[in-house]
Amino acid sequence: MSDSLSEKFESFPIERDRDQFLRELLRELVGVLQDIVGLEDAEGYISIVGSRIGKLMNQEYREMTNSDRLDHKQVAAAMVDLKQRIQGGFRIESINEEAIILSNTRCPFGTYVEGRPAMCMMTSNVFGRIAADNLGYAAVSIENAIARGDSGCRVVISLTEKKSDASSHVREYYSKA
Repeated sequence: MSDSLSEKFESFPIERDRDQFLRELLRELVGVLQDIVGLEDAEGYISIVGSRIGKLMNQEYREMTNSDRLDHKQVAAAMVDLKQRIQGGFRIESINEEAIILSNTRCPFGTYVEGRPAMCMMTSNVFGRIAADNLGYAAVSIENAIARGDSGCRVVISLTEKKSDASSHVREYYSKA
């Protein structure tokens, strides 16, 4: 009898795979964090995870380029590449020695990011960690975010320290080397 039940359930048009399940899981975990500890503290927890993942990804790009450090063009290319690998729609809007500006039309988390702005700390910290560890410093500002209801994302990674505006939502990263 259980074989026939298994076959029946297997025939249902349920479109859940591991990727979707993990996105749902992450969305709910972040939602619980935002609800229980608040957005600011949830961003703090997600930042820790993002920093660790950024460190791992940075090491991979350095190994693949056989380099101890990436220059600003390589950093920008690595950021876009890693987001494309996880099905994001990032592209370089502009780049120079002072800033990298990226735009995005498709979040790697898909619709599961909507209403979960703390998830943007993954992007901020991965980008900030990679830029700072290679270039010494990064200040990341997510000016527009799909998670906040915008039609796309715009991320500015400043590579030079400036007097920051305390009211702006900018996260600074410094090289750990």
